[in-house]
Amino acid sequence: MTKAEAEAKILKLREEINEHNYKYYVLAKPTISDYDFDILLNELIELEKAFPDLITPDSPSQRVGGEITKQFPTVQHRSRMMSLSNTYSQKELQDFLSRVEKGLSSEGIESSGYVAELKYDGIAVSLIYKNGMLVQGATRGDGAQGDDITANLKTIPTIPLRIRHTENDPLSERLNHAEFEVRGEVFMTKDDFEKLNSERDEDEQFQNPRNATAGTLKQQDSREVARRRLTMVAYYLDGDSLGDSTHFERLGMLAKLGFHTGKATRLCQTHDEIFFYLAQWEQDRDSLPYEIDGAVIKLNNVRHQRLLGATSKSPRWAIAYKFAARRTETVLNNVIFQVGRIGTITPVAELEPVKLSGSTVSRSTLHNLDEIHRLDVRIGDTVTIEKSGDVIPKVVSVFVEKRPENAAPIEAPKTCPSCGTTLIRPENEVNLYCPNEAECPAQIKGRLVHFAARNAMAIDHLGEAIIEQLITEKLIHDPGDLYKLRKDDLTPLERFAEKSAQNLIDAIDQSKSRSYDRVIFALGIRHVGLSTARTLSREFPSLGALKSATIEELSETEDIGETIAHSISEYFVKPYAIDTLKKLESAGLQFHANIVKSTVSQTFKDEIVVFTGSLESLGRDEAKELVEARGGKVTGSVSKKTTLVVAGESAGSKLEKAQKLGIKIIDEETFHGLIKNA
Repeated sequence: MTKAEAEAKILKLREEINEHNYKYYVLAKPTISDYDFDILLNELIELEKAFPDLITPDSPSQRVGGEITKQFPTVQHRSRMMSLSNTYSQKELQDFLSRVEKGLSSEGIESSGYVAELKYDGIAVSLIYKNGMLVQGATRGDGAQGDDITANLKTIPTIPLRIRHTENDPLSERLNHAEFEVRGEVFMTKDDFEKLNSERDEDEQFQNPRNATAGTLKQQDSREVARRRLTMVAYYLDGDSLGDSTHFERLGMLAKLGFHTGKATRLCQTHDEIFFYLAQWEQDRDSLPYEIDGAVIKLNNVRHQRLLGATSKSPRWAIAYKFAARRTETVLNNVIFQVGRIGTITPVAELEPVKLSGSTVSRSTLHNLDEIHRLDVRIGDTVTIEKSGDVIPKVVSVFVEKRPENAAPIEAPKTCPSCGTTLIRPENEVNLYCPNEAECPAQIKGRLVHFAARNAMAIDHLGEAIIEQLITEKLIHDPGDLYKLRKDDLTPLERFAEKSAQNLIDAIDQSKSRSYDRVIFALGIRHVGLSTARTLSREFPSLGALKSATIEELSETEDIGETIAHSISEYFVKPYAIDTLKKLESAGLQFHANIVKSTVSQTFKDEIVVFTGSLESLGRDEAKELVEARGGKVTGSVSKKTTLVVAGESAGSKLEKAQKLGIKIIDEETFHGLIKNA
């Protein structure tokens, strides 16, 4: 066969295989047997082996995997992948709908309504297409950036390597010559999950399909990912070529382009239609071949979505309605008390193992002593447990009538289970604490585990067991000690050979390049999550500036209240923290923000701006970005340091306070004028 003949045959085979894939995985209407499909695919693979220069990234043969990925590079998302606000209450859902409609009172939503979709219990991913071809696939990560797992995502049949081309369709033509983003949920069906677990030893089995999906997507061998049969449902399409098309129309576009968009999406014009949809799927969810944990309600009009904008964490135009958790009965055999990384003492119930929502539950949280007293739960009781959001098991009630005569009350410990220090209970708090922060083994281990975690310093090969071993061998005591480790320290230890020792040393060394905001988060300051750490890194561009910030300065930072401000201030004077920070600085970690010089006019340089009231033409986050890109700082409250207030409609107490303090006040139109003139 000549090369020209092979090329023609390869193109024909690819077209035929892609069409059969679409019919099987998206339409669920296969027209040939699996055996006949395999014959076509094998013929394509053999031809491409004979003519390797004819292989292209979008060939169906590239789905079978084969790439070994040692690392998953971090990539920035085009726009933040935000998490949704959750509710289990129909009243809270009704309040959400009322807020949306009040926020759009001048626009009205009757013409477009809402879109109801199932909430698949999987892992969110982002796909980037250029000129019709998949070029990047990434995990959600922390929302701003995720891991590049393109090779693994290519193995999923419901993710087109090249979008379908529809004749005489202007949109198809535009998207085949443009860049656009698709977001979706990757999950594993119940059958595929059971099959995967049946092939594994009992102590290596996954707890649930979501857990299995997360583990699969981070496999280094994409052949193993292909073997585990993942699925993706697409729920979001964004690009410059889409105009003002509605969300429901975009879902239709995704289906035309070859994506699986689910079978239960519904356009709802009334509240009654939304609640009927929820009732139907809460009743029928067990009939589905995959796990769902609720439904998502989204405003259909994309322009209206932009008008409503988002909070720092969630969009204001969408909400996740979680179905009632599944419950079952079991017996509480014992209670143990665990010590967290900040000294919190948490009671954990040891239960008679029982199946619940597809997994075996043998432990559950009891939260704190107040919860134990509220439930009046005792050792030996028959209890009801549920999985909150079908994920976290907890005890919710006690069958007092089934209580055995020898049921024993649960006694609160007086000393720390880890170090023996007398416990304390701070005023107005429900938890007991171990005050021995510097020397308590459980807290030392907890801080190290947190420091090495994926969304902190992401130190591969440094799990809990290794950390415990290194502590026992007195090789490490705090995160700073990790950077003093040498390969020769590790090779004499159990679990370590030359290669595994070098892998850990390399991973620790690579962590020095983690960004300043990740370093702040990794320190484990109480109440400082990743989002707060990112805010702090913007407002205080060096650790020195953060350490020297007053409680007042910290409190005036958006999303940081007095409690967090005190926690930050107290952390930097603790002797163990001072010692750790010296070691980390000597090791060369990023203690400064990577500030990129702005190319836009610094209109708001040195201005401290507060927005109040509702803005008509842009969301609050977008307004904040406009100010910060032009040298200003946006805070959430008016103070003597505020230099400018932008007042939208229905501005309230912040406007009144600004007027009393004599602060400059402008309206939204003037604000846009400043941006435009800049």
